[in-house]
Amino acid sequence: MTRTDRVCPAAVRRTALGVLVAVVALVASACNLTAPTDPGPLRYRDEIFTAVTKTPSVVYGHSVSQTGVDTTLYGDVYEPTGDTSPLRPMVIWIHGGSFSGGSRTSPEIVDEANTFARKGYVNVSISYRLSAQGCTVINGACVESIVDATEDAQAAVRYFRANASTYRVDPTRIAIAGTSAGAITAMNVGYRADQAETSGTPGVSSDVKAAVALSGARLLGTCDPGDAPALLFHGTSDSLVPYQWATNTVDCAHAAGLWAEVITWPGEGHVPYAAHRTQILDQTTNFLFNTLSVRLLL
Repeated sequence: MTRTDRVCPAAVRRTALGVLVAVVALVASACNLTAPTDPGPLRYRDEIFTAVTKTPSVVYGHSVSQTGVDTTLYGDVYEPTGDTSPLRPMVIWIHGGSFSGGSRTSPEIVDEANTFARKGYVNVSISYRLSAQGCTVINGACVESIVDATEDAQAAVRYFRANASTYRVDPTRIAIAGTSAGAITAMNVGYRADQAETSGTPGVSSDVKAAVALSGARLLGTCDPGDAPALLFHGTSDSLVPYQWATNTVDCAHAAGLWAEVITWPGEGHVPYAAHRTQILDQTTNFLFNTLSVRLLL
């Protein structure tokens, strides 16, 4: 089931400007989740590479934990083996774990990073600051954990944008995605939460072109013009991240004239990745293809 109570606001507003502009708006704002119909194999839609090269433990920043411990921030980079394309879109993946656990080797994150690498994307799965308590209870320490994770993820965007030539990444086509706590973090980055740039690479934009959440929602920041379009996947029986938080995110986005959609799984709980793997990968593929306008890179 898909919640689609508002459809393609950007495209509808722009149709009077001409057919060409309307078509561009349709592609650029991901006004649908339909796969491109070009004959395959098609880069960024199909798995056109057979192998993936992993570069582990890239340092993207430094930060200080809630207990005052200096923390080095790492990311594992996944890219298609043998790819020579000079400007590739990037997806930054963020693991879950209630802001107290988990790692960048989380199985579903690694699966997604490898899948999208075989489609031609550069991917990075990042670590971020964790706290002993995390968000098992909503209190001041939980809020600080959410802020810390958001600051670190924004630093990852800034680092890879600043070093785009090293990784052959198009700095204008960076997306962010995550699971659970990582999905909350990804949404906060997509909605440009105003956080300090203390985790690394200050002075560089941390804006992203698209945001994807599996069992997550926006908890920081507001919904403003220029924020990223967002695709959310969520079960109605999620007891950890309430489904209402996801619908609140979509409603906030729509009120600001932004594209957002939640794919709803009636009766499902928290992070049912295995049960919906094919749908998640397929619809995320379509969303990123359209939103990042990767057709222009083919």
